Amino acid sequence: MGIFNRRPKLPADRRPPLDRDERVLAWASVADGDQVVVVTNHGLWLPDDEQRLGWHDIHKATWSGRELLVTPAEMVEERDDYRVLADRPFRTYLLPDPGEVPHQVRVRVTRSVAYTAHHQLPGGGVRVAARRVSGVDGLTWTVRYDPGTATDSEAVVAETARLVAAARNAASTDD
Repeated sequence: MGIFNRRPKLPADRRPPLDRDERVLAWASVADGDQVVVVTNHGLWLPDDEQRLGWHDIHKATWSGRELLVTPAEMVEERDDYRVLADRPFRTYLLPDPGEVPHQVRVRVTRSVAYTAHHQLPGGGVRVAARRVSGVDGLTWTVRYDPGTATDSEAVVAETARLVAAARNAASTDD
């Protein structure tokens, strides 16, 4: 992008409450023109949120060419060495002039993933992932169970703990 093609600066009245070391990387108006999607080095500010969605909190983000679809994750349980996550409802934003927003979202969500693998479990499956969290040393380990998996089964919990431990060991030997 040349110097004469620069996107206008984000208007002050649309600027989210950024942390001291947080900076705006890209932004785009939502189709209604009254709201914006803002990409920062720490995460994604969406029009219907008063808090930033960290890159590690985004399970999936897709760009259709016109719409940004974001599936946030939420913690449903904290276990000894990892967190159990579930998908929150997805959100869709029509961005008529997206600028760098889709590219920045893809790059930053992808960059936050250090490890991911899917495993079969008795009666279902689980995805084990390690994510980089802005401002936190090391990796944050999470699991997301497939729909229908008996997440409270002792056998499933024990196998999940074994899988996370094996993944941690594999990730630490890759350093």
